[in-house]
Amino acid sequence: MRIGVLGTGNMADALATHWVRAGHEVLVGGRDAAKARHLASRLGGAAGHGSLRAAAGFGDVVLAALPYGAGETIVGELRAPLAGRVLLDCANPVGPGFRLLTDGGPSAARRLADAAPGTRVVKAFNLCHEDVWRMDPPVFGGQRLAVPVCGDDDTALALVRQLVRDVGCTPLAGGGLDRAGLLEATAALFIGLWVGENADARAMAPPLAFAAGPGDTPSRA
Repeated sequence: MRIGVLGTGNMADALATHWVRAGHEVLVGGRDAAKARHLASRLGGAAGHGSLRAAAGFGDVVLAALPYGAGETIVGELRAPLAGRVLLDCANPVGPGFRLLTDGGPSAARRLADAAPGTRVVKAFNLCHEDVWRMDPPVFGGQRLAVPVCGDDDTALALVRQLVRDVGCTPLAGGGLDRAGLLEATAALFIGLWVGENADARAMAPPLAFAAGPGDTPSRA
């Protein structure tokens, strides 16, 4: 698969490292040519570097590893080379006080889709710190990390699910792009619990067998 990467930061580094190892062709694009060249060198393998426009026109999938706010502007500027491509959004629109910056408006993913109407936007990889995505693979308690994926195009979803597997994770069907805002709100909640309260967010959810209620399971009260 050919993958363009918009951005040269930590998420671009963490995810693209796995994809290069999996044998994909990656082109890193950045406004700072030296940073794009440095990241491509770190990635090794079939990784190249160039401008943001070059990366936007390179990939079957284009990763938007861009800060919330800047992403909408950059994607809008690149709407011509991005037309028809799968745009993978991993942004977290979370601000001071763990506040969801999109509250009351479209999700970050929807804003990218509106900025470049010809793209097929998919939301994924936004629920964890970049160092979790650097793990090879992310496994906890013997179970691979699950990654919810939201999007409206079946072909786009299939490509992103493969990229999730290439990171060593298990893709989960998260619904259409209209549900991307739920993923972003979940990230805001989880980050607030993890960082603000030093609490384990997993403690909120019962095991799957109890998800619909205890049923016939004997009470242990």
